[in-house]
Amino acid sequence: MKRIALVLLCVAVVLTGALAEAGYKIVNMPKNLGNPYFDACNQGAQEAAAELGDEVIYQAPSDADATKQIQMINALIAQKVDGIMVSANDPDALVPAGKKAIEAGIVVTSYDAAIGEGGRQVFALQADAEGIGRKQVQIVAELIGGEGEIAILSAAAGMPNQTEWIEWMLEELKDPKYANIKLVDTVYGDDDDTKSYQKMQGLMKSYPNLKGVISPTSVGIAAGARAIRDAGKSGQILMTGLGIPSQMREYIKDGTAPQVALWNPVDLGYLVTYITHHLLAGDIKGEAGEKFTAGRLGEYTIGDNGVVLLGPPFVFTKDNVDNFSF
Repeated sequence: MKRIALVLLCVAVVLTGALAEAGYKIVNMPKNLGNPYFDACNQGAQEAAAELGDEVIYQAPSDADATKQIQMINALIAQKVDGIMVSANDPDALVPAGKKAIEAGIVVTSYDAAIGEGGRQVFALQADAEGIGRKQVQIVAELIGGEGEIAILSAAAGMPNQTEWIEWMLEELKDPKYANIKLVDTVYGDDDDTKSYQKMQGLMKSYPNLKGVISPTSVGIAAGARAIRDAGKSGQILMTGLGIPSQMREYIKDGTAPQVALWNPVDLGYLVTYITHHLLAGDIKGEAGEKFTAGRLGEYTIGDNGVVLLGPPFVFTKDNVDNFSF
């Protein structure tokens, strides 16, 4: 009997070790399913999970609904998953559910769009406003050879993110190295394709010497590039800004918009998965100043309010745009 008991004990130890080595069970919950952008984020999450030995389950509402996310989080608490990574449809509404999950011993992180403080432990921020604003000026300056007239085709005048990005563009333009670049106008297409197209037509008519245009909105940059090409001015007026590869691929390749900035969603999903793993492993607690390594992305430091910045905006060019499907 003692021998049998010893054998059973050894089997239990082996099984326990096997379970420990199986890694953590983590749910990746974007705003909604069927979104190529979040599919790209999940691609990075799966890559990281494979490296770490974890399991990442892709689960979200069919539409961007905060109430449905809350219901899913509550169900996952009952299922006792190890971690939940959320892109929040409503930062405030999800706080109670996130807090409940944390209290149940589940690690809750955010990416792309954060759950409010108290409802998550760490937020992987794709890019900061200063970096986005400054980078777009740097790109347009490179495209036009450091001199000439430029304009901004924005979304709506009252959008906080657009306003902040433009403020940083103006700050970057104060640098003496841009002395030969003149910002002639800022117009607003209200994130409407037709209106943005018309605003681009207006810029071309009002400023015949226009050399570059920045559009910090995916709607505006696509509409503006189309207007430039339709006017037969591809290569004469160069477009840049924030755009999605699937929308901008043809314009990147034909030289209408040779460089388009955004962030790399594959890397964002990869980063938040490493963060979640390190929190589960106890390597970090989510406190400012803590350092950790995120695989191929290298070392990161947690900032104030549990924010980790992915890095500078990613630039899509003809050499890399085909690597992205979103």
